[in-house]
Amino acid sequence: MHADHDHDITALAIGRWASAHDARLSTIMQALIRHLHGFAREVALTEPEWTAAMAWLARTGQISDARRAEFILASDVLGLSMLVVEMNHPRGGGATPATVLGPFYIADSPLMDYGADMAAPVPGIPLVIAGTIRDPAGAPLAGAILDVWQADSHGMYESQVNSPTARLRGRYTSRNDGSYCVRTVAPLGYSIPMDGPVGQLLSRTDISPHRPAHVHFAIAATDHEPLVTHLFEEGAPYLDSDVVFGTRAELVVPFDRRAPGPTPDGRRCDVPWLLAQYDFVLSPKEVTSR
Repeated sequence: MHADHDHDITALAIGRWASAHDARLSTIMQALIRHLHGFAREVALTEPEWTAAMAWLARTGQISDARRAEFILASDVLGLSMLVVEMNHPRGGGATPATVLGPFYIADSPLMDYGADMAAPVPGIPLVIAGTIRDPAGAPLAGAILDVWQADSHGMYESQVNSPTARLRGRYTSRNDGSYCVRTVAPLGYSIPMDGPVGQLLSRTDISPHRPAHVHFAIAATDHEPLVTHLFEEGAPYLDSDVVFGTRAELVVPFDRRAPGPTPDGRRCDVPWLLAQYDFVLSPKEVTSR
């Protein structure tokens, strides 16, 4: 039987993708077709608009590489990234809220000692972030890995300045009492990249492209759920209009100003510096019986 109109095309496409060998893939693809076709009908999608969308997707792929994930950026500004985070990491139980990974994460950051400076030699106001890693009951988590990355004091990430070496990122390990200490420089709030397809699309709206000042963390500990999150500077601009919807009140912390003197790791800072204190709480992994 031939498909005489769009309703038949939708049914035919759904039927074909029902043959996927993996049941989950079949479910996802059938739902995608149903909603995608419904979207096209709802907006009465024209052929020039379809062509423009295909060209936008092509450009998004072409600008992406190992250091720039433009599709992740697109997911972020559409709110999809945070929706997926919230569905997969429901809030509650005392655990630190999860947020988006973002498009600037780079794997295999250098291993850093307790309190080591991951910013050197990048200039800026020294910032020390210290606290503990623990479970909801308060038990310390020793040996947890904190993968940390951030923008510099001009709002630029490593990939945006084409640094040939690791820059403003590092992996720290919590001590036996669960404590950690990161030394870096104060980040600056920034605009997402506006030179690519996502930025060009956003520029056709009144949406602010800015993010508040923050530091990223990806934390892993044995027998506990991994955590991807941020810490945001209290009082920073754009906390209420984060373009990727990542701000959470529990993650906003003061960057307290300190006079020259000792830092939590026992070192000394000879210039005025900032201290952010935060305890990360990781949920135990659920044990499933077979």
